[in-house]
Amino acid sequence: MSPPEAVDLGLGLLDHQLVDSEGRRCGNVDDLELEGVSEGPPQVVAILVGPPVWRGRGRLGRFASWIARGQTVRIPWAEVDKIDSAVHLKRTARELRLGRGDDRARRWVEWIPGS
Repeated sequence: MSPPEAVDLGLGLLDHQLVDSEGRRCGNVDDLELEGVSEGPPQVVAILVGPPVWRGRGRLGRFASWIARGQTVRIPWAEVDKIDSAVHLKRTARELRLGRGDDRARRWVEWIPGS
């Protein structure tokens, strides 16, 4: 199944959970890379994830970006398998360089029941 041709970007993608091919939650859609904005209807070419992307979200976003640090991960739109309540990806989080913060935090929170 391929991603839909037309999606309301604000409601259908931004801040939605990313799920890899193994069903692992591996982040959220922080921003989108668009192409053709000045020529007509824009097309999404990539999903952007990571603290540097938060800078465009006002003072709180800039502050959170400064605290969290990290790199922007660019996921080509071709890697999107389907969109429902989450954005499902065709490859694993490891292959796409996602979920690294979760991996680092796991050792600090794994003692919490249900974590």
